Amino acid sequence: MAISYSIATVAHGSQRPLLKMTTSPMNRLLFITAVLALSGCASVSDTYLTDGEQGLSIDCSGEASSWASCYEKAEASCAGTGYRIVSSEGTPAPKESDKTLGVDVGNYKSRSVVVVCK
Repeated sequence: MAISYSIATVAHGSQRPLLKMTTSPMNRLLFITAVLALSGCASVSDTYLTDGEQGLSIDCSGEASSWASCYEKAEASCAGTGYRIVSSEGTPAPKESDKTLGVDVGNYKSRSVVVVCK
């Protein structure tokens, strides 16, 4: 993000700031877009089950993600060989009556799934 600085000279008794930070609207838009894009990514890490079998732990939490993104990431991580779901955890979907104007506002969505590639 590009930030421009302007240094103001201060006269005796002036209340102006010494350093003023400004950003353009385009830079703000790029920053917000980057944050939203990153929040939609699923992360994958290796894990071992209690029986010693190796699996993948996939976290696809966040507003911009979904259960579908977890399963897509599992399919991609298993290189098209298929997978078996071992466990899944997540925030349950809210009832319609709990939504604001039909939208679930302000609730962080946690989603994770553990899979074993076939």
